[in-house]
Formats: sequence, C-alpha cells, structure tokens
Amino acid sequence: MAALLSHHSYTFSTLTRFTFSSTPTRSNSHNVTKIHCSNVSVTNTNTTENREITLSNGNDSLNICRVLNGMWQTSGGWGRIDRDDAVEAMLRYADAGLTTFDMADHYGPAEDLYGIFINRVRRERPPEFLEKVRGLTKWVPPPVKMTSSYVRDSINVSRKRMDVESLDMLQFHWWDYSNSGYLDALKHLTDLKGEGKIKTLALTNFDTERLQIILENEIPVLSNQVQHSIVDMRPQQKMAEFCQLTGIKLITYGTVMGGLLSEKFVDTNINIPFAGPAINTPSLQKYKRMIDAWGGWSLFQGLLRTLKKVASKHGVSIPTVAVKYVLDQTAVAGSMVGVRLGLSEHIQDCNAIFSLVLDEDDVNSIREATAKGKDLLKVIGDCGDEYRRA
Repeated sequence: MAALLSHHSYTFSTLTRFTFSSTPTRSNSHNVTKIHCSNVSVTNTNTTENREITLSNGNDSLNICRVLNGMWQTSGGWGRIDRDDAVEAMLRYADAGLTTFDMADHYGPAEDLYGIFINRVRRERPPEFLEKVRGLTKWVPPPVKMTSSYVRDSINVSRKRMDVESLDMLQFHWWDYSNSGYLDALKHLTDLKGEGKIKTLALTNFDTERLQIILENEIPVLSNQVQHSIVDMRPQQKMAEFCQLTGIKLITYGTVMGGLLSEKFVDTNINIPFAGPAINTPSLQKYKRMIDAWGGWSLFQGLLRTLKKVASKHGVSIPTVAVKYVLDQTAVAGSMVGVRLGLSEHIQDCNAIFSLVLDEDDVNSIREATAKGKDLLKVIGDCGDEYRRA
C-alpha cells in the first residue's frame, strides 16, 4: 500500500477508486472525478512519550493529546453528574497532561461543562496552558434539508455553549447515506471554517465508501472518529488502507469497550444473576452486544486473561494495554477513554499509556486471542454500519 502522503498534492482519477465487495454499493448521484489530498500529514510533537500529535491537511492543523477524554458519560445513564465536581475533574485531567476533550451536541451538558471549564482555564491557568487545551465536538443533525442558515445556526449553538469563538474541531455525523444532504452540510461547514467559526473539520462514523466521496468533493477533513478496539478491528481493514493512502487519520472510541476490557470482568460469569459485575450502563450494554457478535462471553474471557498477563508483565492495567494496542494500529492518531467526571478517575492509567511499549510477544499473544473471534467486518459491515442497519 502507498505510504502516507504528506508534502505534496495528489490527484486520483476514477480509475483508482476503491471498490467495495463486502457490501452492495449504494447508488449515488455524484459524478465527481478527483480526490485532492493536499499536504495531509501527521507529526508527533512529543517524541519522548508520544503524548501529542498534530493532524494537518493543507492549511488546516490541530494538535491533540493522543488519549482523549470522552464525555459521552455526562449524558446520563452512568450516574448523576454534579456540575462543579465535573469541572474540577476536567481541570485535574488537563493539569495531568490529558488536555483534549471530546463531546457532542447531544451529550447532555457536555458542551456547557466545557464552556465553564475553559473559562476556568482562561482565568486560572497561564496563556501557554490554554493553548494546549482542545475541545472537539460533534454535530449530529436530523436528515433534514441542509441549508446554509440551518447549518450556521446549529454550529452557533455549540459555539455559544462551549464559549468559544471558533470550534477546535467539528466532527460531522450523518444517519442516512441515501440522503446526499451530508455533502451540502459539509460544504456549508467548510464555508464556516473559512469564516473562522470552525478551525478544523472532521467526520464521525462514516464508512470508507462515503469517506472517498467526501474527499472527491474536495472537503478538507482531517479525521474520522470510529469504533475501534481489540475486539472490533474493522477499521484496520478497508478504512485503514484508504486512510494510509489519503493521510486521513482515525480517532477511536469504544477502545476499552465501556470498561469491559478491564480487570473487573476477568473470570466472571454474567449469566448468573448477581454473581458478577452488572452490565448496567449504556456503554457496557452497547459493547456487550459487540462481544456477542464477536464470539461470546466465554471467548472474551480468554482474551481478558491474555490481556491480564500482558498487563502484569508491564505493571499496568488491562485498559492501558487495550488503548496502547489500538494506538499502535495503522492510521490511528488518538483513542478515546470515557470519563465519569466527578464520579471516578483514571488519570494514572491514561498517562501510563504513553510510556508503555508492547513487544512482539505481547502483540502476537493478543493477535492469537483475537483471531479466535469472528471477523466483525463480515458480521456488521464497515465502520459506522452498526448505526445504519435496518
């Protein structure tokens, strides 16, 4: 496969379009003939710990921490979030070097919490500290007509809630590929980026086919946020290959599977009521379904035991190993770890990721354990297809 394209401008004709044989190609009306990938690059800015990474595409660039604080858990279902406690927790994460926060317009009070937090940073931290903090949000609109005014008004809501003039990154999601309005939305978002309302533009849960169409329409996206874990290796198939060609990077979520990839679930039998930890949060329930699709709880126990052995060898936790393994995969720029702000904390485990080095024996043992499960690309489809299945 071609190496990462980084300091030149490339044009691909329709003769080099990827073809997708695992699922039927959906019809579309886009007769665009070229993809322009101009100056797409990724630069490590901390070679000692590999803590930070700069995503760039042409004139657009954004420096982020490679371990992102995921704020889905503020949306309800994980316990009541106290506003003041949550903001204090955000400050602790940032002070510990975990300076990138990921949220969405529909994650309950997440954007509002970020707005309070960033004001605390402005008042209580030096300007150079503020420069390191990043707030990445998502826009997940209904599939209505994407007019310029509708897109602008929607983005202004996030800007106001987060109390920023310009969003560091806007990650766009679209539910229905049969509605080509996603291209209209992205073109309006590109206009807003040109006006300075958005610094960088990205995607979330788009598949490889639609990512190619978006690039063919010359929309300057930096990354695609997708589900990716030791169990769910789908992004390392079609998506990673295309990303390697174009320079688009992946930001991953579900990397610790809501906590299922942890010591807490080793040697447990969740089929016996009250005999083990409860599967009682939206994230645990979501990723338990992924385990069922992959091969079931018994097979998952074998994987957990392998991960525990690797973690013990290095003196770290299973989640630390799980995140590091995904960070080492092709095209992955950063991985999400969910934060239950004010309720629990895992700063030490997250910071341990940056100094962990998995050796060949570690990688081989993990691959051997995961190979026993099913190929989820064949079971579910490409990245994001789990949200679009009938």
